[in-house]
Amino acid sequence: MRLINMRPARPGAVLLAAVPFVMLLVAYSIASDMRLAANPQDKLLPAPATIAETAQRLFTVPDKRSKEILLWQDTAASLARLLGGVGISAALSLIFGLAIGLLPYARATLSRFVAVLSMVPPLALLPILFIVFGLGELSKVVLIVIGITPFMTRDLAQRVMDIPKEQIVKAQTLGASSWVIAARVALPQVLPRLISNVRLSLGSAWLFLIAAEAVASNVGLGYRIFLVRRYLAMDVILTYVIWITLLAFVIDWLLKTVSRRAFPWMEAGL
Repeated sequence: MRLINMRPARPGAVLLAAVPFVMLLVAYSIASDMRLAANPQDKLLPAPATIAETAQRLFTVPDKRSKEILLWQDTAASLARLLGGVGISAALSLIFGLAIGLLPYARATLSRFVAVLSMVPPLALLPILFIVFGLGELSKVVLIVIGITPFMTRDLAQRVMDIPKEQIVKAQTLGASSWVIAARVALPQVLPRLISNVRLSLGSAWLFLIAAEAVASNVGLGYRIFLVRRYLAMDVILTYVIWITLLAFVIDWLLKTVSRRAFPWMEAGL
């Protein structure tokens, strides 16, 4: 049997999925032990037990000055910014993607403009955004919107243009208007792709968010990471990095579950 036709059973698939994580943990533990053996005061690679103790403290012990648990406060602030930016980006990309994909005039007007926007490095615009929108929440949300909307729009527009022409012609033959074609023909086929685009854009959205919080913020996951780096508090930094990764994984899993349940025909076709 060829390798491309061999599929692991469910228990084997779970075991194989765990292997890279176990190997990473083992490699980190070995490297940490070696550095701590050479220098017990080393802060670069804290022991896994130290990270666990730090995580327990960060999740449960309130700050002495504010009397609040800073990690939960940072999480709430960052998630609000992230979900706001991603939500706005999804709505804009859906609207413009449908327009560019369906309407020749919109395509002629906007397609090249969106293509050029997608080539602008979003982080290079960060100082401009702070000047124009200030150092508050709006500039951080706008950075996420600028960073991921053009790519999502281009992909959705292409997905609309890939819809078989026969479907559009049949809908027009039955008397459907442009609005009806967009809502009844294009939209159901684009929504699964929109969710996939959001999932693929989450990594970039987190990157833009953390960069903005590191530069100008007084609360947030990115702000806290860059605040404690001056003290070489790697146990805190690694805890926050692991927490951000877990949050991203949960959001991705939720989107995947929504897509699977809302569009089972899409999953069946993959």
